[in-house]
Amino acid sequence: MYLSKKVIPVLFKFQKMKNLIVSVEGNVGSGKSSLLNYFQQFSSVVETIQEPVETWRNVGGHNMLKLFYENQEKYAFAFQSLVQLTRLDIHTRSSTTPVKMIERSLQNNRYCFVENSHKNKAIGDVEYNLLSTWYDWMEDHMNIKLDLIVYLRSSPEVAMKRIYQRGRPEEQTIPMTYIQQIHDVYEKWLVEGQAKLPLPPVVTLDANLPHEEIISEYERCKKFIIEMVNCSHSV
Repeated sequence: MYLSKKVIPVLFKFQKMKNLIVSVEGNVGSGKSSLLNYFQQFSSVVETIQEPVETWRNVGGHNMLKLFYENQEKYAFAFQSLVQLTRLDIHTRSSTTPVKMIERSLQNNRYCFVENSHKNKAIGDVEYNLLSTWYDWMEDHMNIKLDLIVYLRSSPEVAMKRIYQRGRPEEQTIPMTYIQQIHDVYEKWLVEGQAKLPLPPVVTLDANLPHEEIISEYERCKKFIIEMVNCSHSV
């Protein structure tokens, strides 16, 4: 797969303009890293940034990702605070490419994972209000908007199977109920539109497809992004 010779010059002209920020969203095990890896072949046009898992694994010698999955009631607030901080760092980081593609977003943290932790009483009202107030401040005082969301829509069953297959140690204790909950908050946010905020364009990909078939979905996503870049350039 490749970008045509006609498209690449147009994208290079766009480099001096503000880059588009694309967030790749989806459940644990939905294939976000695979999509980002696919776009790495277009590194002159798209900068891909994966979740800072290694940072989460070592905060002053503490593996916050592991602690969160082992005891959400104790560590949810600390972990979501860390996630929010690292996502802000990634979102505001400068880029020289027309497109910056990030794995999940500040919006995701606020409207999916924080909401789910509050609903499950892993964080109380005080902690929830603190995280919400912090997010609202960022939204009012910083440019944290997204230009496009790519939603890798997978069933909880497929996501759970992939979690076991990739064997990330911290994730082996995740129960199916949690994966179902995250699926539900994603559906409410990106499909049903129940999170009361204006959404950027959302491209939904069928993440249940096997690897050899999902490439066509990646291609569809690539074409949509190219169209967005070309439209931004012509404005």
